[in-house]
Amino acid sequence: MAHEELKARGLVEMTFASSINNVPVRITDERWEHICRKHPEMEGENGKVLETITNPDIIQRGDRNELMALRFYEQTPLSPKYLVVVYREVSSTDGYIITAYFTNRIRRREVIWKRG
Repeated sequence: MAHEELKARGLVEMTFASSINNVPVRITDERWEHICRKHPEMEGENGKVLETITNPDIIQRGDRNELMALRFYEQTPLSPKYLVVVYREVSSTDGYIITAYFTNRIRRREVIWKRG
């Protein structure tokens, strides 16, 4: 059963944010719970995750051709850090978040887009 059908039946809760390419990028409650289990510091940071998708500082290409939105935050549960949101744009009308985590530094990767 497709996510749209599950959501229509009230079986899956989703939140969306528009990427810099104006693609709606989704995250389900189940995926969010998975991210928080792997990265407990992300608990309560879902607003920053959505903001990083819609208003990143940098977009990089990941190792498996996924996109990585990065945004620097002065205040995080840890200390000043970059938030990395890894996501995939499947089409011009569909994308999804894979994971999200805080990091101290930006890794060297192909830069797709950078805030001017």
